[in-house]
Amino acid sequence: MRETKRTPAGAAVTDLILDLFRLNNRMLVAGDRLVAELGLTSARWQVLGTIVAASQPQPVAWYARDMGASRQNVQRIVNDLAGEGFVSLEPNPHHRRAPLVVLTDKGKQAFDAATRLQAPWINRLSEGLQVEDIETTCSVMTALRRKLEGEGSADDGER
Repeated sequence: MRETKRTPAGAAVTDLILDLFRLNNRMLVAGDRLVAELGLTSARWQVLGTIVAASQPQPVAWYARDMGASRQNVQRIVNDLAGEGFVSLEPNPHHRRAPLVVLTDKGKQAFDAATRLQAPWINRLSEGLQVEDIETTCSVMTALRRKLEGEGSADDGER
């Protein structure tokens, strides 16, 4: 029979994950409000940020991998962004059926404008928080993400 009792660390991580779900939902709503006037959503903004961070244009699948997201979801968002002129899809010399996603001038202007809106907002949000606490939280989240990436799927608890 499987063990159903959580260890103290397991209980703490469960609480952290539940709080992360709630935080994620609130962050998406806040991000949507912040960039709505730019024709963006949190999801579009995240995809644009991933494109900006890349060293060169990449196909959708690579951006999805970098984001830890499904290719299909990123493809849908890229299609929306292309339809509104924020990105263009260019021929890929290495793969005929996987075009490269390229940021347009309109996309760069929208991303830069979002960044200008985000800076004062994030400064207000972070008021009263200690940098050391934030760094510790980031370290824990990074460690959990790496463990999940190493598994390739959810752990069944049988290890």
